[in-house]
Amino acid sequence: MPAYEPPRLGLDPSAPDAIIATGAWQVQALARADALLAIEHCLETLADPVGMRWDLTGLDVLDHIGAQVLWNGWGGVRPANLQLTPTQDQTFARLEAAGALELPQDEAGSRFSLASLRHQSDMLTDHFSSAIGLVGQLVLDIARFAARPLEGPWKELSANIYHAGFQALGITALVGFLIGVVLSYLSAQQLHTFGGDIYLVNILGMSIIRELGPLLAAILVAGRSGSSMTAQLGVMRVTEELDAMLVMGMPHGFRLIMPKVLALAIAMPLLVIWTDAMALIGGMSAALLELNLSPTYFIQKLPDAVPVANYWIGLGKGVVFGSLIALVACHFGLRIKANTESLGQGTTTSVVTAITVVIIADAVFAIVFSGVGF
Repeated sequence: MPAYEPPRLGLDPSAPDAIIATGAWQVQALARADALLAIEHCLETLADPVGMRWDLTGLDVLDHIGAQVLWNGWGGVRPANLQLTPTQDQTFARLEAAGALELPQDEAGSRFSLASLRHQSDMLTDHFSSAIGLVGQLVLDIARFAARPLEGPWKELSANIYHAGFQALGITALVGFLIGVVLSYLSAQQLHTFGGDIYLVNILGMSIIRELGPLLAAILVAGRSGSSMTAQLGVMRVTEELDAMLVMGMPHGFRLIMPKVLALAIAMPLLVIWTDAMALIGGMSAALLELNLSPTYFIQKLPDAVPVANYWIGLGKGVVFGSLIALVACHFGLRIKANTESLGQGTTTSVVTAITVVIIADAVFAIVFSGVGF
């Protein structure tokens, strides 16, 4: 790299109203505090910098940073008498076209304004219409799959079942076992106070099989598999794979959305059974240590304590929760824009929304089946 002179500003001896700039006006030279301070001091001492004559043709090099220093000293206005090289003229033309830097306004005061409420309403309507379209397309794709199963995306379906189901066995087993232990310990302490030790089986069986098992499995799958699905579709948007699929005549719904929804609808009930079993084993272990209830007694009393209807309700929740998680993940994955910031925001929003939807669906199940299984 050639050695340039430091940036300087000086008056032309032959013309008192003319200023000559010399040296290297680039970021490496201007990074020196003494050089930049000297230039800024010289610009501040000028009474009318825009009205003076400027000669920049003698500069060794001028980059965008150096041009910005001069542009700020001129107050964002190009002097009328300015001598430039063609390259320098292009640099200042870009600065002139960019205009003044406008910082975003503080929207704290207008957060609840009418325009903000209208914007939120439009966004909600857009999400709702997109979700309805996604569900409608899913129904058509499932009908097509049922009519011609040999042409279906079996490999995609199998891969999604493996990733969303089999690979989630470890974390669901661990969390389910620990929840069973905690619930058993807390319940055992209260029941022992009132002499109701034998009812621990009823509490654990009903709470785990009917509510906690499906809900825990759904929350874990939403955070693990739902985020993965959203990120996968988002990366395909960033890398323009989704556009390439449309160009090749491969619909997104049949090849991407439907396999994910069907895979979670199949895998979630199996994960619910697995989570229920591990939670009951954890509760059984804690009951043995805390109340000295034998595992044999626990297993014998469990069928009488929990009617079989609760078991089917839990499996039904698994199917619904899995389908909702996949739909939410695909919905937000397809809405991701082709940049990394949107990818992160979309994935986070997808997980939060999926968990919220699962909890709402669980509340609906509790209301609809309030008189079943007791």
